[in-house]
Amino acid sequence: MNWSVYLDGLIASLILSSFVWLISVYKRDVSIVDSAWSLLFVAASIAYLNEMDFREWLIFSLLLVWATRLCLHITIRAWGENEDHRYQDIRKRYSPGFAFKSLFIIFVFQAVLAWIITLPLHIAFTQSHEVGILTIIATVIVVFGITFESIADWQLFRFKSNKESKQQVLDQGLWRYSRHPNYFGEAVVWWGFSLFAIEAGYWYALVSPILLTFLLLRFSGVSLLESTITERRPAYRKYIETTNAFLPGPKHDISQSSLKGEQL
Repeated sequence: MNWSVYLDGLIASLILSSFVWLISVYKRDVSIVDSAWSLLFVAASIAYLNEMDFREWLIFSLLLVWATRLCLHITIRAWGENEDHRYQDIRKRYSPGFAFKSLFIIFVFQAVLAWIITLPLHIAFTQSHEVGILTIIATVIVVFGITFESIADWQLFRFKSNKESKQQVLDQGLWRYSRHPNYFGEAVVWWGFSLFAIEAGYWYALVSPILLTFLLLRFSGVSLLESTITERRPAYRKYIETTNAFLPGPKHDISQSSLKGEQL
């Protein structure tokens, strides 16, 4: 593993995040970091690119599809909206001087996280390897994850576009089987990318999907979103009792869920 090249990825990620931070200061809206999140992975990966053989082109193309779709989805979803309430809370907590502080607590922080998660991509791009069975399996898993996440995001976007859904809960489509199918699809994507590195013999690349899955479940994803959602949508309490939080699965009885506890 070429650590100097890996550090180049960190520099690229930090440069992009710093540029986005300047825009956020001008707009007084740090929510744009969400749109830039997936692009941080692309910036780091460009620094890793090596010979660009078929395998590298395949992996980089998958990354571009994932990053472009996610960036466009978040940008369209937030277009014309005020700063996300999560960031408004952070702004109040760290004021005065939030504009400068946000560079480190939001933008640099996310750049470092994205860089760590790109570890499998760094290995895949810098360690030459012929196309093998794991390449095919990894590709299928990544495509499945992108498709699953895209469908879930589209279903949620369509649901929220209906003004009558403000107090309702989406429990149809993929959301019938998981409270956060989009997060599940996101995790699947990065478990798939890790296989490209594992194929080259680098098992420690699993730190990437493990970290991302932890973030989605316990930090910025499920736990953060559901900390206040029941106040805005009371029906969500029943949804929690009958539907898995992360892993898709069949509906379960409320009586059984109270005995077994919260399920993933």
